[in-house]
Amino acid sequence: MTDDVRGQEPLEEAAAAAALTGSPTFGHPIGDEPHPAPAVPAHVDRPSLDREMRDVKDAIIRLGSSVQDALLRAMDALVRHDADAATTVIRDDARMNAMRADVEDLVILAIATQGPVARDLRYLLMLYNVAGELERIGDYAANVAKQARKLAPEPPLKEYVHLPELGQLAADGVGRITRALIDLDPDEARGVAAADDDIDRLYHAIFDETKALMAADGANVERGLRIVFAAHYLERAGDRMTNIAEDVVFLATGHLEDLNQ
Repeated sequence: MTDDVRGQEPLEEAAAAAALTGSPTFGHPIGDEPHPAPAVPAHVDRPSLDREMRDVKDAIIRLGSSVQDALLRAMDALVRHDADAATTVIRDDARMNAMRADVEDLVILAIATQGPVARDLRYLLMLYNVAGELERIGDYAANVAKQARKLAPEPPLKEYVHLPELGQLAADGVGRITRALIDLDPDEARGVAAADDDIDRLYHAIFDETKALMAADGANVERGLRIVFAAHYLERAGDRMTNIAEDVVFLATGHLEDLNQ
């Protein structure tokens, strides 16, 4: 997709956090520092910084795992017509919101107490931003679960028109992009962005087929609309993953790449 769905507030907060550290490198490409600096400044306690960065990474892994699980459980509730399971996914959204806040607090603490610069600072700021992206995907999982709960009493419309397949693609993407983020793997990140094309194609196929089913029989309209709504949330999850992939590629290579093309 061509539109960028990133929120602006997390980026502004992250930039403000960088400014508070006095780092001269924020906003410059990797390898293009405005002033030469030692790899480990004297005021940085490297073991302590490494420990706090591990804490942030662990929190991101937990958040990513929870988001992936929420997508899978939402799809399972849909297929099994399980309204109670769908309700559990919806309620768990609050837990993912709290996990995002935990990541942000850990990043702020690391910046305030350790004074990271250059690559370390950029990595922490990226994790701050990514926590917001992952949490939004968690919101989409909850929204899919809301549609599953409403569809639960009804017979499936043509096996939900490939919607479970789309949900699996989205869940797989969350797992892959979380690993690419932790490993700073630009090739895997590019692969996740490329897979978003598959998500887009399947979304459009679901939309077209569901529209035809609704046109053929008015009794299909309500169920068809809920399927389209759920598919739309999953398609947006793919866009969020592409945003994260661009951040990973930038930090790993120092180059901005538009992975939406």
